Amino acid sequence: MSQATIERFYAAFARLDHASMQACYATDARFDDEAFSLQGREQIGGMWRMLCTATKARGMAHWRLETSAITPRSAHWEAHYLFSATGRLVHNIIDAEFEFDGQGLISRHRDRFDFWRWARQALGAPGLLLGWTPFLRAQVRARAARQLQQFMTRP
Repeated sequence: MSQATIERFYAAFARLDHASMQACYATDARFDDEAFSLQGREQIGGMWRMLCTATKARGMAHWRLETSAITPRSAHWEAHYLFSATGRLVHNIIDAEFEFDGQGLISRHRDRFDFWRWARQALGAPGLLLGWTPFLRAQVRARAARQLQQFMTRP
C-alpha cells in the first residue's frame, strides 16, 4: 500500500497536480527538506500548490520529473525546472524517505539533496560562493517560509 501511495504521489507530481499530491498525506503529516519544515496536510499541500503553480506559470517547457528506485519507504527523484525567483534552470537530485499511517497515507516525508549544488544552479554566483554556508541555507529557508505564508493567505 505504501509503495502505491508513493507511485501515486509522483505520478501526480509529474502532472503538477497538487491536489492529488496533497491527498496522499495524512492530516497530521510532517514534511522536511532543505527549504521547508512543514506540519500538517494543509501546509504541505500549500507548498506543493505554490511550487506547482509557479512551475505552470513560468516554466512548463522546462518541467520534467524522473523517478526511480521506488520502494515502500523511499524514492529517488530528479526534477528539471526553472527556479521561479531567478529564472535559472535547475536539475535537482533528491532522495526521499517516507513513513505511513495505518491508512497508507504519508505521515512523514523527508527529501534530501545537495543544497550547495542546488544553490549554484538556482542562485548563480551567490549560490556558488555562499551555498555551502549555514547563512545562505537559513536565508533560503526564511524566504521560502515567508513566500508560503503569503501564498496561503491569498484569496
